Amino acid sequence: MALTGRAGLVAALGIVVVLFAPQPGPALAGVCLLLAAGILVDLVLAGAVRPLRFHRSGERLVRLGESTTVELTVENPGGRRVRGVLRDAWQPSAGAAPREAPLDVPAGERRKVVVTLTPARRGDRESVAVAVRSLGPLGLAARQGSHRSPWTVRVLPPFLSRKHLPARLARLRELDGRHPALVRGQGTEFDSLREYVAGDDVRSIDWRATARRHDVVVRTWRPERDRRVLIVLDTGRTSAGRVGAAPIPLAGAVPKGPAGQPARPEPGWPRLDWSMDAALLLAALAARAGDRVDLLAYDRSVRTWVSGASRTELLSSLVNAMAPIEAELVEADAQGMVAAILARAKRRCLVVLLTDLNAAAMDEGLMPVLPQLSSRHLVLVAGVSDPRVAAMAAGRGTAEEVYDAAAAEHARLERRRITARLRRHGVEVVDAPPDDLAPALADHYLALKAAGRL
Repeated sequence: MALTGRAGLVAALGIVVVLFAPQPGPALAGVCLLLAAGILVDLVLAGAVRPLRFHRSGERLVRLGESTTVELTVENPGGRRVRGVLRDAWQPSAGAAPREAPLDVPAGERRKVVVTLTPARRGDRESVAVAVRSLGPLGLAARQGSHRSPWTVRVLPPFLSRKHLPARLARLRELDGRHPALVRGQGTEFDSLREYVAGDDVRSIDWRATARRHDVVVRTWRPERDRRVLIVLDTGRTSAGRVGAAPIPLAGAVPKGPAGQPARPEPGWPRLDWSMDAALLLAALAARAGDRVDLLAYDRSVRTWVSGASRTELLSSLVNAMAPIEAELVEADAQGMVAAILARAKRRCLVVLLTDLNAAAMDEGLMPVLPQLSSRHLVLVAGVSDPRVAAMAAGRGTAEEVYDAAAAEHARLERRRITARLRRHGVEVVDAPPDDLAPALADHYLALKAAGRL
């Protein structure tokens, strides 16, 4: 049972009547009896909440930044009309609207309530409960109860970097020989012969064909296909840091700070989300190039493993596997990660490790075990840099800004040092700001393809 605001208003009016009555005692008793009778009548005549049945339908997948709808069907098998308010409670990050909806279901009928979800985070967003308040005819009291009507909507990564895919596919078509720009390099497949022109590599000259034709002839090549690309996501603590500006605004109103002023905006995506976006662009490009793409997410154990997906199902498999992954606030086990990679990649392949190029974490974690990996595979380490560090390094206005600039320069120097060490080990490195990481990684992959290193 629940009392409504109308019951409080009636009680307040009753108190006023009692105060002005010539005999307060009998008046108070009468008001209380009248209010109790009204509440009792409402409770008796209000539709029962417990027998209600709920059925859901709608989408189960949505991309972050987009909206979807879920329909909740309320069936009333009881003998009285249920009139009141329904609240479909979801996790706050699901961005459910409206929070409450009017409900009027005649006996033996059903009604639909549509809830719009605009999630603010990746992952699985679940409905917690459905609460119904059934009002009586006087509106003084209501029957209230909650029901379980489970429904889960998986919020997928938004793949914002897909806008860079057409330009990279055009370059890939040039490498594949569909355009006249064929490439030459060690480890590529022979394509055809053509006459030598100024600027061609003399190592590509076919001397036997030259002798037969009495003219200098060079070989042209096309990149090898059916290579393997293993993308590894570091889900340890360093991947939880937020960098850049959030490309997708959070659902709801702008938060307010003191005195009604807008609060400081929340920092952008976690490094893990930027890494996922870059991984999706690389996977889409590699799949179009005819290469096989696998995904491994690891911190201290395997968080997800996607292997053997076909070209048409690859992106769907990857976004579904990535959606529920969150960064763990633990130090990543580099030794275990390398062991997991070697156990799954028996033959030489391109290993793309998306992690943070944090000097301290790399010195204690990856660097000691890196030779085990780079001796058997071509390794590419990609990390997203924080643009706020570059902004701090440029500050000179006050003494505090000068100290901040000195700290920022030190951090950038350490980052360049760890990058140089990785390259001395034969590791390819991509270090770029958040918005540039995905296209920079795709360009590096195409450069490796053009050089015949895959």
